[in-house]
Amino acid sequence: MLMCLLVLLLSYYAYYLDTTSEFSVRLYHQLKAAGVQDNIIFSPLSIAIALGMVELGAKGASLEEIRQVLGFNHLLPGVEFSLLQNLTSALSDDDTQYVIRFANSLFLQEGVTFNPEFLHLMRKYFRADVETVDFTESAAVAEQINSWVENHTESKIRELLSADDFSSVTRLTLVNAVYFRGSWKNQFRPENTRTFSFSKDDGSEVQTLMMYQQGDFYYGEFSDGSQEAGGVYQVLEMPYEGEDMSMMIVLPRQEVPLASLEPIIKAPLLEEWANNVKRQKVEVYLPRFKVEQKIDLRSTLQELGIKNIFTSDADLSAMTDGKDLYIGKAVQKAYLEVTEEGAEGAVGSGMIALTRTLVLYPQVMADHPFFFIIRNRRTGSILFMGRVMTPEVIEPNDQDFDSM
Repeated sequence: MLMCLLVLLLSYYAYYLDTTSEFSVRLYHQLKAAGVQDNIIFSPLSIAIALGMVELGAKGASLEEIRQVLGFNHLLPGVEFSLLQNLTSALSDDDTQYVIRFANSLFLQEGVTFNPEFLHLMRKYFRADVETVDFTESAAVAEQINSWVENHTESKIRELLSADDFSSVTRLTLVNAVYFRGSWKNQFRPENTRTFSFSKDDGSEVQTLMMYQQGDFYYGEFSDGSQEAGGVYQVLEMPYEGEDMSMMIVLPRQEVPLASLEPIIKAPLLEEWANNVKRQKVEVYLPRFKVEQKIDLRSTLQELGIKNIFTSDADLSAMTDGKDLYIGKAVQKAYLEVTEEGAEGAVGSGMIALTRTLVLYPQVMADHPFFFIIRNRRTGSILFMGRVMTPEVIEPNDQDFDSM
């Protein structure tokens, strides 16, 4: 009996990862359509957790839309909460060699009483905060929420909301932020970082700081079988310390714009990349980059099919006894900085013009736009997904640049 239960749970887990990968890719394509030449960074897992919190309080059509879009409708009701709980517990384990901070909270108008069972389940599955505020005091509420988010993301995510985001009719705000810090298993040596030209997809070039190393990484070359993605493209997976977390970089050929590769990005392809990269020695040229993005989850989720919870028809009556509650604001802000040490830390270095060396091993030259994923290699869950269209730009009038 116990073995049957274990097999069932594992099948649920595999199905959950498949459906959340599909959700992740759909989100990516939605954000891509909104900003043609912009960097993108978001956390699919963190959004799934936030929606799980809302799902706990939802009924009727509100509940069904969330389960449908997230792919939970084929699971037994409630199983997804245990899966999300297990994933976040594994990622946030104190024994890990990286830091992940999820900041998820519901802020509800004062005077509305929460259902005790809802509060119990929020603590059980998400360790989440549920707080009451007076939205009529919009400036004070914005300051309170922003301070809360800063405290939960080591001050990296600031000014998530403003007073203009609230009004006297606001009743419920969903806040979602995520922070990650990890060190590369194979760190880049700062003295090898040089200025380099990065070719943008619009044909222009910018100067950036390019890191370099030769090391053992997971690498593969793939083809979509046509010319849609420009033929062959490269996939590089670089583990962080401990090897549970890694960054996967997907790079088209130099002359192929990322926009030509993006249409082929589908959920099954993510799994194919992960299963087929092989450990080998690779020369890696990777720009330092910092990406930060605030997403209006309300409009994005509505485009994907989650609409009811944002209207007066919402049924969030499992949160409170009343049925007049709906979500007026839902935002996510994600931040990622990649340097020689890994994610988030910064290292200074001199700048000398970089020259290409004789190629002895496969070479990944990320001097043009690329797609990336930060994922847990053990569970397959995707913490971040995004793209770099423009890395950190070094201006010719910068003092460091002039000293080159």
